[in-house]
Amino acid sequence: MRTRLFATALCLVGAMSAAAPASAQQYGARRATENRATGEVYHVEASGTIWDPTPDIVIASEGLGQLGDKIDFVNTLGIEKSKFRQLKIVLRPATKHKFRFEYTPISYTAQATVPVTFVFNGQRFNIGVPVTTDVKWNAYRFGYEWDFLYKSRGFAGVVAEAKYTDITATLSSPAVGAEQFTEARAPIPAIGFIGRGYVVPNISITGEFTFFKLPDQALDSDKYAGNYYDFDLYGTVNFTNYVGAQVGYRSVDVFYKVKRDSGTLNLAGLYFGGVVRF
Repeated sequence: MRTRLFATALCLVGAMSAAAPASAQQYGARRATENRATGEVYHVEASGTIWDPTPDIVIASEGLGQLGDKIDFVNTLGIEKSKFRQLKIVLRPATKHKFRFEYTPISYTAQATVPVTFVFNGQRFNIGVPVTTDVKWNAYRFGYEWDFLYKSRGFAGVVAEAKYTDITATLSSPAVGAEQFTEARAPIPAIGFIGRGYVVPNISITGEFTFFKLPDQALDSDKYAGNYYDFDLYGTVNFTNYVGAQVGYRSVDVFYKVKRDSGTLNLAGLYFGGVVRF
């Protein structure tokens, strides 16, 4: 009887000893989650914003053996400021690891009587001719983020991503005849940094910068060159862990040179929108 009681007591003590650490671990995990700032407890985050950038677009296109002129699409062709939608999705399988996707469809259309003579895609557009301009830029981002420093009120991380850029510029005029267009399509690797801090438990400020630059020595600098700089600074007000509002400023600066074609595209301006999390 004593042996049975002793064995039973040992089992009870062992069970209690095993349960205590497990309970402590669960309590510790619960406390860690509870201590996070509002909006930091999620596995999927989706945000939609309206971006209102000021455009600065200069493109040159060679054709039929003729070197193209650098054309200011704003001052020469009449491109005006427009608003664009942005979609961002973040998958977060673990606290410090995020997979990111972003899509921004950009489109400009303008009609103008050109004030200067220029050559585009081998065709001459003379002073005074009417020109219809269409610019389409589909910008995609596929990335991975690792937050090497993560605290309850902020984090710092590194970003590695591929930016897929698809730009088409089309000029048409009855005086010239057929539409003239140039295209630039390429996946662009980029690296960068991101940081976030909470001024109060439910309001955060986030800054992000990613970039790519093709060194002159990497390829024939007379034929190829390029850079891509993307800066994003925004604030988020989280009403709950699942819903919030955002306002920010973003600047995208792209330059490319492919043989005798080149382009400089800069978009910078404010945006606002909302975010939901699951």
